[in-house]
Amino acid sequence: MGAEKSSNGFAKVHNAIGFKKGFNFILWFVFAGALFGFTLARLQYLSINGKFREGSAPGEWYWENHGFRKIGITLHLATILPAGILVVFQFIPIIRYKALLFHRINGYVIILLLLLANVGALMIARHAFGGTMATQVYVGLLAIMTTLGVLLAYYNIKRLQIDQHRAWMLRTWFYAGSIVTLRIIMIISALIISSSNDYYSAIPCTEIAFVYNNLSLLEANYPQCLTNGTTDGWVAVKADFGDNVGVKTALNLTFGTAGWLALFLHAVGVEIYLQLTPRESERLRTVSYQRQLEAGFRHPGSSGISVDRWGDADAWKPSS
Repeated sequence: MGAEKSSNGFAKVHNAIGFKKGFNFILWFVFAGALFGFTLARLQYLSINGKFREGSAPGEWYWENHGFRKIGITLHLATILPAGILVVFQFIPIIRYKALLFHRINGYVIILLLLLANVGALMIARHAFGGTMATQVYVGLLAIMTTLGVLLAYYNIKRLQIDQHRAWMLRTWFYAGSIVTLRIIMIISALIISSSNDYYSAIPCTEIAFVYNNLSLLEANYPQCLTNGTTDGWVAVKADFGDNVGVKTALNLTFGTAGWLALFLHAVGVEIYLQLTPRESERLRTVSYQRQLEAGFRHPGSSGISVDRWGDADAWKPSS
């Protein structure tokens, strides 16, 4: 009896916000909730000269405290953080059913914010977390994937291809959400390589001096930085969580790797989810067919990007 009441209570909760299947609600709660929580925790970083300067990883502020990189980080945070909050509401079914105008306007705002956020990310990629090639290519690829994904989602909704709009919006935000999983993988990886005591990275002496903000500390730990009376040059720094500069090395070495692994997991995960929800895709395609037929589109049911028009699949036909 208790289990039945609990099950009924759970059904009431997910039905109240429009989820017909409990597992869809659970997935939304986990993934959208993680993105929502991560974003809320970082809203304080909108204070670039305050909370971001104090809370950013060691050495990041050295590169981002002036010039176009400061513009880049400001643009990125001022756009991706609001987008990360607003997008959660896009995946609540009851809002799409009861507040379609909000869903549409919110969608346009999110698309604009995401595109601007990608511009900001590309502006800071060269020196973000050491600016390794792994990091730069990860940031670039993520920007390309989310930009293409959101544009394909936009194209499909303008063609009233709702099933493909759903698929590409899900893909886009699963890709973007890899930044949350990245943080988890990065911290674990950084702790592992720090404990091994045999991972090093080259760091500019000027950056080390900025992190320490203490000439005596710099001379004590890295005297080679002062051999010529200047802080020009580079030194090898061991990954070590017992020292701010060592923490920087550990994070620099693992950020790009963690990004690639997180992006892979999210890209595969969203495709698995889409394959597990064929009934929802077919339902939305039927809705698309009806709306495209009413709008006078050619190829109703396939007026957007669909495999039967762009690939070698059999022509789609509405179920009788």
